[in-house]
Amino acid sequence: MSEGPDEASDPDPGWRPFTVPNLISLARLGCLPWFVWLVFGAEDRWAAALLLGALGATDWVDGWVARRFDQVSELGKILDPTADRLLLLVALVVMIVDGSLPLWIAVLALFREGVVAIAALVLGALGARKIDVTWWGKTGTFLMMFAVPFFLAGHSDIAAADAFGIGAWIFVAVGLPIHYWSAAGYIPQAFDAVREGRAGRVSG
Repeated sequence: MSEGPDEASDPDPGWRPFTVPNLISLARLGCLPWFVWLVFGAEDRWAAALLLGALGATDWVDGWVARRFDQVSELGKILDPTADRLLLLVALVVMIVDGSLPLWIAVLALFREGVVAIAALVLGALGARKIDVTWWGKTGTFLMMFAVPFFLAGHSDIAAADAFGIGAWIFVAVGLPIHYWSAAGYIPQAFDAVREGRAGRVSG
């Protein structure tokens, strides 16, 4: 989970690259080639679904470790949501090619991620301060990160494939609206971030 504004007691925790949460985020990213190989190389959708589900579950581990053991870092605030987005992006593209995910769901999810990424670049160019990931943003990503492997498992050859398919639609029905709701919630924060970022440059 991302290290949000209510999770850091130190207003300036520093970059601190060599922390356990950062290593967890890097490990999650390192598993992406393995996921791609499981889908296209081994053609084992069930194993790929299990791996993707595990990577989604560990999304909450790094945040807990950061808070519990005082390992919040500025790098973690960037690395963790970046890992979230890359995991979701790769999973969506792989499953579009694989045919195990409805195209309209992938398009809506990718569109949201694209808008957020472009907005982050624009805000950075405008000199805005960094916007921390919100609880709603993390929840939406978490639900989508479970919807995707459930769709994958639903297209596998295991006995419970139909049950996973139903679960996938439940996750999407809840997660996709939250995903968009959280994106809308960043709009007022974006205006504040630009104003505060410019004010900081003037005072500096």
